[in-house]
Amino acid sequence: MARLALNKSSLSHQSKQLDRYREYLPALDLKRRQLMMELNKARRALAELEKKLADFTPRVAETLPMLANEHVEVKGIAQVAEVFTEQENIMGTWLPKVTDVRIEVRDYALLGKPHWVDRLVVYLRQALRLKVEIEIAKRRVALLAQAVRTITQRVNLFDKVLIPKTIANIKKIRIYLSDAERAAVVTAKIAKQKKS
Repeated sequence: MARLALNKSSLSHQSKQLDRYREYLPALDLKRRQLMMELNKARRALAELEKKLADFTPRVAETLPMLANEHVEVKGIAQVAEVFTEQENIMGTWLPKVTDVRIEVRDYALLGKPHWVDRLVVYLRQALRLKVEIEIAKRRVALLAQAVRTITQRVNLFDKVLIPKTIANIKKIRIYLSDAERAAVVTAKIAKQKKS
C-alpha cells in the first residue's frame, strides 16, 4: 500500500475521493434495496409455486382415487423432454426465466389402459411443469441472494472502510499541514528576532 503523502495535492486528491465515495454510496445502497425487494418477490413467487404443488397432489388423489390400483402401470408415462429458458436482467443480475417446458408422453394403449389415464397424463404434465418452474425459481432466489450479498459487501466497504479511512487521511493531512504552517510561522519569527 502506498504511503500517504502529507501535502496539499494529496489533501485535494483525498477530498475528491471522499466526494466520489459519498456520491457513489447512495446509488449502491439504492441498488441493494432494489435487489432486496426483488429477492423478496422471488421468494414469494417460489413459496406460491411450492404451495401450488403441495395443493395439487391431494387434489389429484381426490380426483383420481384409482391411482392406488397397482395393476395399472403408469410410472414413467410422462417426463420432461426439454426446458426452454431465457435470461432476464434485473439490476445487473442475469436470472433464468421459464418460457416453455416440453413434456414427452410415452405411448400407451388407449384400449389397454383405463379411461382415467388420459386425465392422469394431463395432471402429470401440470405437475412436471410446476416442478420445473420451482427449480428455476430456486435458482433465481439463489442468484439474487448472491447478488444481494455482493452489493451489501460493496456498500459496507464504502460505508465502513473507504469513507472513514479517507476522512482519517484528510484529518491527518490537515493536522500535518497546520503543524507545518505553525512551525513555519515560529521559524519566521525566530529568524526575524535574530536579524534585529
